[in-house]
Amino acid sequence: MAIIEEPRSSQEPTTDVAGRTDVSATVARVRAVYDSGRTRPIQWRVDQLQGLVRMLKQEEKRFADALASDVGKPMIEGFATDIAVTAGEIAYVAKHTARWAKPRKVSLPLSARPGKGYIVPEPLGVALVIAPWNYPIQLLLAPVAAAISAGNTVIAKPSELAPATSAALAELIPRYSDPEAIAVVEGDASVSTALLAERYDHIFFTGSTRVGRVVMEAAAKHLTPITLELGGKSPVLVDDSANIEVTGRRLAWGKWLNAGQTCVAPDYVLVSESRRDELVDSIRGAWAEFSGGDTRNTADYARIVTERHARRLQGLLADHGGTVAIGGAAEPEARYIEPTVIVDPNLSSPLMTEEIFGPILPVITVESMDEAVKFVNQRDKPLALYVFADDDAAADRLIDETSSGGSCINHVVLHLTPPELPFGGVGPSGTGRYHGRSGFDTFSNLRSVLRKKSTPDPKILYPPYTRLKERLIRRFL
Repeated sequence: MAIIEEPRSSQEPTTDVAGRTDVSATVARVRAVYDSGRTRPIQWRVDQLQGLVRMLKQEEKRFADALASDVGKPMIEGFATDIAVTAGEIAYVAKHTARWAKPRKVSLPLSARPGKGYIVPEPLGVALVIAPWNYPIQLLLAPVAAAISAGNTVIAKPSELAPATSAALAELIPRYSDPEAIAVVEGDASVSTALLAERYDHIFFTGSTRVGRVVMEAAAKHLTPITLELGGKSPVLVDDSANIEVTGRRLAWGKWLNAGQTCVAPDYVLVSESRRDELVDSIRGAWAEFSGGDTRNTADYARIVTERHARRLQGLLADHGGTVAIGGAAEPEARYIEPTVIVDPNLSSPLMTEEIFGPILPVITVESMDEAVKFVNQRDKPLALYVFADDDAAADRLIDETSSGGSCINHVVLHLTPPELPFGGVGPSGTGRYHGRSGFDTFSNLRSVLRKKSTPDPKILYPPYTRLKERLIRRFL
């Protein structure tokens, strides 16, 4: 396995004779740091988090350039979606770590009194975080920050498909945080395989459902708890009461953002025939406004991560059985896929059975929102579900009658940004939650403690069990 050299630290990584990082030695070193107790003090945790915030602010241009190189992200988009939002999340976590780490008092039933009950958050140990390429900074550092906040050491694995960003993270994280407690390991899929062979106290993976199954199988060998942030086909339900002009613009933005390479991007739209054409026109107008009429040459539109991924999307544009209402052009060599709307594709085509993960939006005609709800509920539970409706009762009904990891009403994607909203999937779209306190809790053992005094010590608890004791026990319990 070929691993790029690890960043400089006060303790150089162990390598084998081929010059490759010895994963086992790296994990052992990081575990020794955890066992030393270094990561438990709140101040150490806050110092690391504040260091990561400084890194994102001071190295903004380095990261923005890396994102542009890897995924062709426009500068402002990279700043907003990968740098600034991550810095804000980590700053929020740093501010609240001390409060989250305090014991949490609970009330006790009469049978447990006199006494005190509380929950003590304690770190799990060594966490492994494996990040994807589409938001390579945010989706590495946000879970890393949660793990640090909870008092763990971390092995962080950036995506090899974002090589410039991976190299920047590997070089800079050790400069701004404790390099012995937070180790960055670069490399390809073979490195991930080697990492997964080791024992951890928690594994956090963001990526495809297919690889998620591999991670889950590896974790099962050590009974390691996991968080899986996966994906799937996130539907959009457009009620007849929706503001179609705003709906079209927001859907167009959700597919434009990172060229649709977002795990919670709208994957397909369900809308009545009476509003369908108006919606398509609104999307068309929004994309024309975003691009100035030329999506191929605008600097504000990202590229597909690799030619291979672009060719996969080009394949989805063939034999779908629907009508191409907008776009449809593909230049895989240039990693360019034109923003595209396809109306009423064949429901058994790959376009409607695979996660799209690109700037292609199927629009499906339904007779009613009842049919739309049935359509969604017959498929795997999605990571996100979007409802557009100006009728609040209609919106509430559509949320109540469906299930998803998260939802947003009258917008898309933005439910990821508030730190107080836990983010995660359900069923095949993922398991576990993070962001804000939910991330701290994910990487913590919420230890239950009941404290009793030596006296009083009523003998009602102890044999022999007389009829009087029985009556008293029944009364108190």
